[in-house]
Amino acid sequence: MSQTRTATATYTVVDIENVVRRVKADLVMIADSTGGWTSEKASHYAHDVEILAKAGYLKYVDVTLFGNGVEVKATRFEVDTDAGDLTSSRPGGVLWPKVAGPYLQIVLGYTSAYTAAAKEAIKGTLKISWSPTDVDTSHSSLKSAGGRDYVSNSYGMQRKDWAA
Repeated sequence: MSQTRTATATYTVVDIENVVRRVKADLVMIADSTGGWTSEKASHYAHDVEILAKAGYLKYVDVTLFGNGVEVKATRFEVDTDAGDLTSSRPGGVLWPKVAGPYLQIVLGYTSAYTAAAKEAIKGTLKISWSPTDVDTSHSSLKSAGGRDYVSNSYGMQRKDWAA
């Protein structure tokens, strides 16, 4: 006798909200510890991340801290829509440093579903006026510094960290 079984990745809007809540906690912590953004600005970024994630348009969120123009620390949240094998972590970890001349940069990556028509349809719900960029987010001047995973059912974001 043979048996066949198929598994599918499933998640709901609530799962996306649960994961983005953890990302928001990280963004607010980064803002507070570095002084690079206000908590309100970090919340606006998190709002847009949630809107884009719920629509299936978000691929990643990349945040970099610069001190006087030098890359000091970075983190990237990569969307994983089949994250059933990951174990969820709590937000936080090592506090980001206070540096002279702090500047926080956030770059979003989008899925191929984020077409010109999709951008036009969603722009009224976003709090930030996002614009295209070609900045380098490879963090080649930094060393890998671990990470953590945020998961709810099969929706997740893998956080990868870099530090000087």
